[in-house]
Amino acid sequence: MITKGKIIKYSKEIGIDLIGFVKAEVFKELRDMLKKREEKNYLSGFEEKSIEKRINPYLTLENVETIIVIGIPYFIDEADIEQSKSCGNVGNISRSSWGKDYHIVLKEKMKSLTEYIAAEDPDFKYKYFTDTGPLVDRYLAYRAGIGWYGRNNCIISYDYGSWIFIGYILCNLKIKPDDSLKTRCINCNKCINSCPTGALMKNNIYNSKLCISYLTQTKEDIKYELREKMGNSLYGCDICQLVCPHNRKRLAGNKDFIPKKNSSKPDLLDLLKLSNEQFKKEFGDTALAWRGNRIMKRNALIALGNCGSQEVIDHLVEYLNNPSIMIKKYCAWAIIRLNKDKGKKILNEHLKKEKEREVIDEILKLYKYYL
Repeated sequence: MITKGKIIKYSKEIGIDLIGFVKAEVFKELRDMLKKREEKNYLSGFEEKSIEKRINPYLTLENVETIIVIGIPYFIDEADIEQSKSCGNVGNISRSSWGKDYHIVLKEKMKSLTEYIAAEDPDFKYKYFTDTGPLVDRYLAYRAGIGWYGRNNCIISYDYGSWIFIGYILCNLKIKPDDSLKTRCINCNKCINSCPTGALMKNNIYNSKLCISYLTQTKEDIKYELREKMGNSLYGCDICQLVCPHNRKRLAGNKDFIPKKNSSKPDLLDLLKLSNEQFKKEFGDTALAWRGNRIMKRNALIALGNCGSQEVIDHLVEYLNNPSIMIKKYCAWAIIRLNKDKGKKILNEHLKKEKEREVIDEILKLYKYYL
């Protein structure tokens, strides 16, 4: 017979560091909050579209009784990774995309756990998800006692801070639920005050559309003023976590998340040169790969536009002739952002041969904004 104790014991044996249990129910308390965020256009668009599916686990597994929530820590200290010294400008990749894709790691853990339970209970029914599932995973982690909500909307655990990935298993087992944790947030507001774009607000209000992590993933055009605040971010953002006092002392994360050499801070000009095949070889097994080579090149151009190096400009000119209209447009932005006078001369010359109306209009728009 499978028991809660057996599940917890086996989870530790296979490398699941945090585990908790939630009684399945319709989480009605989330409905108004999600509707307000939807009305204010604060949702990222990457979530499940149906609010009812986000709060009602029965719409995903009809006979669900319990939700098993797991947490895998991922903090890797930069001092512990191999990194070549770069003479050029490097981009920053969030720790959430270092090493092996966390979706794969968590699904492997949950697969092992569900197979163990199924071997003990032939009537076991289940479905498991990472952050691509319909329910609000951070809320489930809070209800399961994995951690408490910080002002940055991250779940913070006693031992690992907010550096944890969350997965959950809907199942038909009846298991005593765990208690949620009382918040230990010290209300220092460092996360709110440090957010470059103002995505974090008081009372746990969060505008996903302003978050740098969202901006590095969206396919939508990014406003100039937001590009300027993205710094050298290539994918994701850790600022609100790095300033959090609860993250000063935390245990090391899973070794699967140790990045390959230079993959956490790649050279930006080298990244622009990568073919699709080279990109897959370098980043194909990481969480950022799903957005593809072209979006990463766009992000690299934004980072280069923010780097302040005048030497970069001459390296960027060739990308004005890139087959991608998007790359041309962001290249033009980076050039004029780095040097208005030199940039205008370069773009004026390019306008003499540019045939794409969209690119021409973009350059004229840049003149109006920056000159």
